[in-house]
Amino acid sequence: MTEPANDAITFAVIKSALDTIVDDMAYAVMRTARSPIVRDVLDYSVTICDRHGRILSQAKTVALHLGAVPDAMDVIMARFAGDLAPGDVIILNDPYDGGMHLPDIFMFKPVFFEGALAGFCVVIAHHCDVGGRVPGSNASDSTEIFQEGLRIAPMKLYERGVVNRTLVTIIERNVRLPDLVIGDLEAQYATCNIGERDLLRLFERHGRVSLEAYFDRLIDYGETLTRKAIAAWPDGTYTFTDYIDGDGFSPDPIPIRCVITVKGDHLHVDFAGSSPQVKGAINSTLSFVKSSTYLTVRCALDADVPNNAGVYRCITVTAPEGSILNPLMPAPVAARALTGYRVVDTVMGALAQIVPEKVMAAGEGGNTVVAIGGYDREKREPFVLVDMINGAWGGRHDADGIEGVTNPSQNMSNLPVETLEARYPIRMTEYAFRDDSGGAGEHRGGLGLVRTYELLAGDAILQLRADRTEHPPYGLFGGRPGAPSRNLLTTDGETRALPGKVTLEMRGGMTLRHEQAGGGGYGDPLRRPFAAILRDIADGKLTRQRAAADYALVFNPAGGIDESATATLRAARRA
Repeated sequence: MTEPANDAITFAVIKSALDTIVDDMAYAVMRTARSPIVRDVLDYSVTICDRHGRILSQAKTVALHLGAVPDAMDVIMARFAGDLAPGDVIILNDPYDGGMHLPDIFMFKPVFFEGALAGFCVVIAHHCDVGGRVPGSNASDSTEIFQEGLRIAPMKLYERGVVNRTLVTIIERNVRLPDLVIGDLEAQYATCNIGERDLLRLFERHGRVSLEAYFDRLIDYGETLTRKAIAAWPDGTYTFTDYIDGDGFSPDPIPIRCVITVKGDHLHVDFAGSSPQVKGAINSTLSFVKSSTYLTVRCALDADVPNNAGVYRCITVTAPEGSILNPLMPAPVAARALTGYRVVDTVMGALAQIVPEKVMAAGEGGNTVVAIGGYDREKREPFVLVDMINGAWGGRHDADGIEGVTNPSQNMSNLPVETLEARYPIRMTEYAFRDDSGGAGEHRGGLGLVRTYELLAGDAILQLRADRTEHPPYGLFGGRPGAPSRNLLTTDGETRALPGKVTLEMRGGMTLRHEQAGGGGYGDPLRRPFAAILRDIADGKLTRQRAAADYALVFNPAGGIDESATATLRAARRA
């Protein structure tokens, strides 16, 4: 007898089973991947979709990837309608044909049960190199997609279990580190197989008809909870604009403008008024903009809302064609993650007007990418470091920003210094918190990080993708901006500042120092408790000079706070 789809216990068991499957898949990628960017930095994502291509469950991996899966699935479902069989595996990376940027290779494995399509296992991994003009394939200063590396249209890597040797050979011959790239593809493939095995066990236990009914209910449940939350928000139109410093060619600020319309239980998020597409490679596909928007709205929902396609039904996202958020071919997009982070910050700024206690001030601006590629001095073997520096959250309504942690949109990790130095001809001479970098507030922003790289090889190519040098992370409700970022290159004892987006040659002995922006503050700094300020001073996160300037403190000769003088100064400030 078919079990009804309204049994609460069975519903909870199936939901938990799907969550467990994707978590097991996520661990499988980490344990089998070859390259540090996947294995150690954790720049990958996994999800399971039903036979219609709808997301059922997402692992706690890079959230910025997963909202782009629906658009990629639309391409797969249309391209391979009637042409899928057990053992097939499809990959793609073309931003103009279902992908996001070329280093992110999507892999889809259709799952068949009793001879019929039952679902898909999906793994996305950021590969260390996919060819192109620079090592790492992630430069900000490419000017068209053709410079950025190997474009893979949706095609079968495996067909009925047989590997496509032609496609594998093309990949091997067009990347700088074929062993790592093919190794990571094999890790993706193994992970898809693990997901397939466990999903089939679920079908065998519950049967197709019953399980698919629960899938429908699970997606409806995600939609119901999301609509209930949005319906409690005040109807209206809310606008926010944030800026990218420039595209590496022009220093002109690049506006990202967001207008959120709340109407009943639905959100419309429109990016009209944002910059036209730019010359540099920070343009972002609309699918990635959708992903950035979905995850930001999801952050403002309760934790028990499942991360599935039901959430997306409640949100529409639009951006003008030909804009930086919906570029036309052949616009370059390699460094598009930076723009995705700014979309997150912009949507968060608009949401702060709707649900102020659910959001935070701007964080570090998204991770900074330091890519250094060249050849080892002795063996002349190629190396490509792609280091993604994750730093600081902004202050929240009830807590300070966290530091040394992933941006909320990522779930990534900083590459351990020991791993970096063991694998690359690079010495990390400094890895530290940046004092005084957190924006002042009742709840201060988190501190940015400092990382300094010394090149030990003879020469290399540096690609730097950073931001927030001219437009620091904003504060909310009286909180002040975080400190802006800085990039310093030292050659033969002389130091010069670098822009945030640059590609240049490095010689052995050169050092690059990146000082990451700090998070913005939340709330009036004059409301911050004395004890919290003194604790920050004791911890070395805040100097007395900044404490006096930002929090209007007056210190007595013994080093304590002169509360009477401080009260007088604060009253004058408020006046």
